Parts: sequence; structure tokens; C-alpha cells
Amino acid sequence: MRWDDLKGALESLGFELLKGSGSRRKFFHEGKNVLISLHEPHPSPEVCKAAMDQVRELLRAHGFI
Repeated sequence: MRWDDLKGALESLGFELLKGSGSRRKFFHEGKNVLISLHEPHPSPEVCKAAMDQVRELLRAHGFI
């Protein structure tokens, strides 16, 4: 999945993008107090499988999917 697609999907679920230093990014959902920490991929826009697995697991654990 491309970074922009993942970002859009998380934002549509109510997550807010918080920028860290460098390529560090956090998505925070205030209502459920859920934080997802990722590195924005570069130079390729593709999110690695391990990061996608982490996101999927957190979304399931907190009832988003």
C-alpha cells in the first residue's frame, strides 16, 4: 500500500497525523486514545509489509476493523 493511501485510510477512521523528527510519523485517535507510530517510507512510497501488519493488528485490537 502506498503511504498516501494508508494516511488517507487512517484519517478517514478519525486518526490525526502528528509529524515527528525526520520521517517519523504518528497517527493518534483521540476518541479511543490509540497511537500508531510509523516511519514514512522514502524514497519509495510503498509501506513495508511489517508496518502494514502492525497497523492491521492495532486496528483490529481497538475495534476499527
